Amino acid sequence: MVTGTLAVHRDGYGFVSPLDDKSQDVFIPARHIRPAMHGDLVVVRMERSLRTGRLEGRVIRVEQRANQTLVGRYLTDNGVGYVSPADPHLRDDLLIPPGAAGDAIPGQMVLVEVESYPGRCRGGVGRISAVIGDADDPDVEIRIAAVQFKLPYEFSPEALAEADKVCLSVGKEELLGREDLRHLNFVTIDGEMAKDFDDAVAIARYDKAGNDKGLGDKAKGNERFRLWVAIADVAHYVAAGSVIDQEALQRGTSVYFPGACLPMLPEALSNGICSLNPQVDRLVMVAELDFNASGHRTGLRFYQAVIRSRARLTYTEVAALLFDETPTPVDKTLDSVADATDALSEQQDIVEGLEIMRDLAELRIEARHQRGSLDFDLAEVQVLLDSQGRPENIVRTERNLAHRLIEEFMLAANEAVATWLMQQCAPMIFRVHEAPSEGKMAAFQEFIAHFNQGISLPVEGVKPKLLQELLERVAGQPEEHVIKHVLLRSLPQAYYSVNNLGHFGLAADDYCHFTSPIRRYPDLAVHRILKRQLEGRKATGQSDEMFLEGVAQSSSLAERRAMAAERDIVNLKKCQFIEDKVGETFRGVVTSVHAFGFFVELLDVYVEGLVHVSSLVDDFYQYEEDRHRLIGVNRRREFGIGTPVEVRVHKVDLKRREINFRLVERQNPGRGMRDAGQNPGRGTRNEGRGKSKTKSKTKAKARGGKRGGRR
Repeated sequence: MVTGTLAVHRDGYGFVSPLDDKSQDVFIPARHIRPAMHGDLVVVRMERSLRTGRLEGRVIRVEQRANQTLVGRYLTDNGVGYVSPADPHLRDDLLIPPGAAGDAIPGQMVLVEVESYPGRCRGGVGRISAVIGDADDPDVEIRIAAVQFKLPYEFSPEALAEADKVCLSVGKEELLGREDLRHLNFVTIDGEMAKDFDDAVAIARYDKAGNDKGLGDKAKGNERFRLWVAIADVAHYVAAGSVIDQEALQRGTSVYFPGACLPMLPEALSNGICSLNPQVDRLVMVAELDFNASGHRTGLRFYQAVIRSRARLTYTEVAALLFDETPTPVDKTLDSVADATDALSEQQDIVEGLEIMRDLAELRIEARHQRGSLDFDLAEVQVLLDSQGRPENIVRTERNLAHRLIEEFMLAANEAVATWLMQQCAPMIFRVHEAPSEGKMAAFQEFIAHFNQGISLPVEGVKPKLLQELLERVAGQPEEHVIKHVLLRSLPQAYYSVNNLGHFGLAADDYCHFTSPIRRYPDLAVHRILKRQLEGRKATGQSDEMFLEGVAQSSSLAERRAMAAERDIVNLKKCQFIEDKVGETFRGVVTSVHAFGFFVELLDVYVEGLVHVSSLVDDFYQYEEDRHRLIGVNRRREFGIGTPVEVRVHKVDLKRREINFRLVERQNPGRGMRDAGQNPGRGTRNEGRGKSKTKSKTKAKARGGKRGGRR
């Protein structure tokens, strides 16, 4: 017998992850899953399959149900009502008895309470508790995602009432005991759509004697930098244990969807008094950091302060201000000539500060590079919406200098706080990233050998500097992106912990999250710890450490939950955007290869879909897992990561978030695309396959479309 959590695949079969985290996952055939549902805690019995002879599981009983309420579409068939769950992992419909449908109209999305769970030979029964709305309404899509991924959707009346009591402006009495930094040229730098501004930065350049140098003498070795990183003092407004604090802990993080957000804090705080909006006083926690001419930190100080941001800048504006000779005015609302003159004068100070920031950021990047910090610098997806909230384009967003600049300063502040609190021996929540396992690195080593690349794995374990040197060697080579993405998939995910295990990717011994308390609960917890240490108050002992351990675990789970929900909505938007383009052809590159087919990312739009192996009718294709490619047995045609292809949109499934392509064949297609290293793509996917053996070569001829496409 094995007890664990059941994860049901969209094709019907499932796996049970044992609670002890030591045993391997147990495969459950579709016929042996009932009466369980996706997410349930179950007990399974190990049996040997009569057909294959392999061990597999059979659900014996359900220990704990994961789904008390479901979201789905209400439908009727010959007068019989039922709800089809929106989550593709929940494959069984729920019967809605007469009188249990409420005001729901067939076709609407509804919230249904499970009254009777499925049995081995019968379906489940439910009662509709609320009507959400039409399935194609963008607001309804967010509500569905909130229910499906168990995201808190609305704040309680108590939390909203507590937020309404917070003063909307900074009072004089609140300035007592705080340093006044309103004379410094603080600015915020965020994306165009951002509304909550956690952080603001200001900078000065000095010589060795402490004289302000501005943009003058930059003699190597003679300059010194002082950087002020001001972070919204959320802890001043959100008391530990308050209703808002409890709900913030439950949420763990803000969740950002295209055109919408589920904030961690009520809007009166997140977009109001806590947000570092321009031209208003705001309370902050400040990390004041000194750096030498090599970009290494030489001093640090933390304190509470009040600031007044000079401008709300976007990444695009900062890039323009740093490179354009005649930058556009920062404040676009100015009308009078006098105001425009004043703004131009103030803008010169802002531009000067940004140029000093650029110089320091470049030094910091080089300093991190020297110690072995990894930098993948990958493009992200941006969904452009029309006025009705429907996708009108899917584009790539490349990081520019402004992104790198503000990122470096946030990394510096986070590392400085973690280092100082470690020295104080204070109970802490760290952001940790462990080194990759020996097995992962061995597989990666074998993969890069196909590109005549290699790394020597030390007995004591791989160091980030070793991987960084590899990335430098392949920079600019055809296989660069292939190797970069396979390496990224070989690294473990970062998480929160009270144990300081270091951050492998950043090559940092001490690291925490401090710079985003409006949208991440661990940052708020670190602010409270820092305040307590600055005030000389002691921790409460073991109970405090146990509380922080709970915060770390729940925040890590909340982060995974938010990422899954965000990814699901982005994939939905991609499907909606491409839905009306069925039959059209696009150019693309292969981004990952599996036994059931390969994924293709389009070049013109940032959309990915599956070319199923069953549609490759020109040959019998064999899957070579160690080389991430499909190869034709007779014609030796290869499809590997980075192979350029032309595809036609064949089918779009909104519910399953799947896009299926068909290969567009030209004349003489046999040997035209053999080099898997040409024009490399983004990375790999490992969906829909379950468990696989290393180095397996699976014959993957058509299997009737059983395994579907992209989410």
